[in-house]
Amino acid sequence: MGRGMFDADQIKQLKQLIGDQVEAGRTELDKLVDQSRAIRSEVRVIKPRAATSVALMASDGGNNKVAFNPFYLQVVRVVDSSGKELCMEVVSPISDIDALSRRQFDDGTPCTALGRMMLGLGVERLQDLSPMMSGRSPSWVQVFRDLCEWATLYDLVCHRDYAVDTLIVRDGLLRSKIFHGELFVKMGELMYEAIERIRRDDRRKVWLVGLAKKTQVLEYYRLAISLSGVFDNGAACFAKVPSEMLDKVYLWDEYTRSIEDESKGEKPKFNIGSMYFVRFGPYFGDPIWTVDVMSRQDKEAQAIFGYLQADAVAGFPIPLYPNCIQQADSFSRVADLDMDIIEDQLVDAVRDQVGEEKAPVIDALRLASDVAARRYE
Repeated sequence: MGRGMFDADQIKQLKQLIGDQVEAGRTELDKLVDQSRAIRSEVRVIKPRAATSVALMASDGGNNKVAFNPFYLQVVRVVDSSGKELCMEVVSPISDIDALSRRQFDDGTPCTALGRMMLGLGVERLQDLSPMMSGRSPSWVQVFRDLCEWATLYDLVCHRDYAVDTLIVRDGLLRSKIFHGELFVKMGELMYEAIERIRRDDRRKVWLVGLAKKTQVLEYYRLAISLSGVFDNGAACFAKVPSEMLDKVYLWDEYTRSIEDESKGEKPKFNIGSMYFVRFGPYFGDPIWTVDVMSRQDKEAQAIFGYLQADAVAGFPIPLYPNCIQQADSFSRVADLDMDIIEDQLVDAVRDQVGEEKAPVIDALRLASDVAARRYE
């Protein structure tokens, strides 16, 4: 018998132990099923709308990184679903964050999407935009990538002209904990003001939504939702996620409460969305996604999901998932060949730094790593 394999007696014991734990948790499952049944009265059938009557635009920043230890680069490249590049940056954990802040401006005038968002929010330094940009942890490079994504979204809403009604889709919820104080909510207000200005001056509608493949609340309630059968109506449908479900799963109510919530306690500062469960297909087994509609556009959820559903039906390679997000994700990924070029540039830069005398050491290390990678792929 190989190492790590259970014998017959151990399997019997495991079965008993697992059964006991599931039996003990049955009461909790029954509570979740009852909570899920409460959604039934809120479930609405999606009325499909012609995708050609509205433009769908998504933006995404692929997680592109290269390393030649101890050197590490994060390539931030945000593109939209038509393949247009909206942001391009290269940073490393040892980058000068003050210099990076200055790079967003040219003589005080913002020259990047991030710079325009910083100006709108009244901050000049990245450290004032997010407390996580202090540089104390190397993870700030990932936070910077996320800030660039938000800035691109802000730019699409606030600094674009639209010839047709447009639905802008974010890959991820309309929630974030990376902004300083109430700057995230302020950003949301500026975006809504721009949407209202476009509606008033240009007679065009712009909607903003965020869609997540996985969320804590959906994972926690997925079994209960299936057992309760609340979506078993034979049609594409959606339902607003009750606050009781959110309170059960999430620790921070500033992350879950609506910006229009006037109840006591600290004001919501991590959230500009209203959360829905949405199924774009008609069948029981079709995937359910979590979607944030911009809170102040809550009343237009039916129209928004109608347009999204038309796009999701054409989704590839992920079925019944908005195609515009999949296109943006595909365009944002730096291709393998391009990543090789970036890595070569990194190694060449290290070679230059160590000098000609030590350059063969760098070459040998690179060759060894290439051979190992090919041998064990």
